[in-house]
Amino acid sequence: MSVRRSSGVAPRVLLRWGSCSSGAPAQARAALRCALDQLGYDGEAISDAVLAVSELVANATEHSVGPYEMRLRRTAAEVICEVEDGDPRIPELPGFPVAAPFGPVEEDRGGGLDALCALLSERGRGLHIVQELTKGAWGFTKARRTKAAWVALPLPPGGAACGPVRPGGARGGVRRDDGV
Repeated sequence: MSVRRSSGVAPRVLLRWGSCSSGAPAQARAALRCALDQLGYDGEAISDAVLAVSELVANATEHSVGPYEMRLRRTAAEVICEVEDGDPRIPELPGFPVAAPFGPVEEDRGGGLDALCALLSERGRGLHIVQELTKGAWGFTKARRTKAAWVALPLPPGGAACGPVRPGGARGGVRRDDGV
């Protein structure tokens, strides 16, 4: 995980939503799946990217203020998916273990119901999931009034990605004028 500055390459907006919008994570998954398919990604690469970005969308919606925006940006070596929200603060990040984060821990064995509930907790795993799915190729970009969580995807085999697309299959997108 790291903090990156914008490379100056114009991003393509896939989805915008506000604080009162419902179903944003599902809409984001559908838009990203469609865009990555059109860019030449397949199967597991799409599934992993969609799950990782879905976690970032859910975190933004739950912990930050809107408006929100999901966009793609292509560089020479990768496609970067960004999820921007209206809160410039970078969240406190958990420690990422060297070993798999979800394996059984010997000292938690035999701990009774409390240990089992802690192990099965649905909270606090999102960024660990992002870390695992992206192999560490994710982070935050901070601006004056906003931040963007991002994941970097290597170009698909053959480098076929010729540029980000908008939902519905049309090439191109909305260019932002604020320099982010």
